[in-house]
Amino acid sequence: MNKQKRLEILTRLREANPHPTTELKFSTPFELLVAVTLSAQATDVSVNKATDKLFPVANTPQAIVDLGVEGLKEYIKTIGLFNSKANNVVKLSQILLDKHGGEVPESREALEALPGVGRKTANVVLNTAFGWPTIAVDTHIFRVSNRTKFAMGKDVVAVEQKLEKVVPKEFKVDVHHWLILHGRYTCVARKPKCGSCIIEDLCEFKDKTE
Repeated sequence: MNKQKRLEILTRLREANPHPTTELKFSTPFELLVAVTLSAQATDVSVNKATDKLFPVANTPQAIVDLGVEGLKEYIKTIGLFNSKANNVVKLSQILLDKHGGEVPESREALEALPGVGRKTANVVLNTAFGWPTIAVDTHIFRVSNRTKFAMGKDVVAVEQKLEKVVPKEFKVDVHHWLILHGRYTCVARKPKCGSCIIEDLCEFKDKTE
């Protein structure tokens, strides 16, 4: 895909949604960190249902540690992999208290050192909580980038590196949200909704649907 097409795609996505953000509900960097950690292999809807009940009770590292693993499980047991996630969230909360004064660090290295936090989660937190121009590649972004030929790569890291290279600076902060939302609602996995897609004429996917 050439530079001009990419620019037009990004421009249309921005015009349709000038201020995109995550669909996870949060009001602090810590709430976002917890929500993103819980969202691995789970839907944002299921995470929001759980955190709607959890955050009014415990939304700081100290409150989560006080709740404990068993207490936390009661709030998140409707989410997949809740046992390991409960362990990780309590452990990362303790580390934030011990090493970071109870604050979420604005550092990729420090974030990735937390239990249950990988590159994608760190990227989401840095982007959405702190406004870094990072691009977190999930299954939606991986699919959209490869299917449209916008930024092709054999794995998520390759796609992330390609996006970093081809997305102009002015679009970098928001591109991750646009691509996720596009993959979640339009360029869906089984049968993309090409007929209602705002970038259909620019997309290089060969097997377009009606």
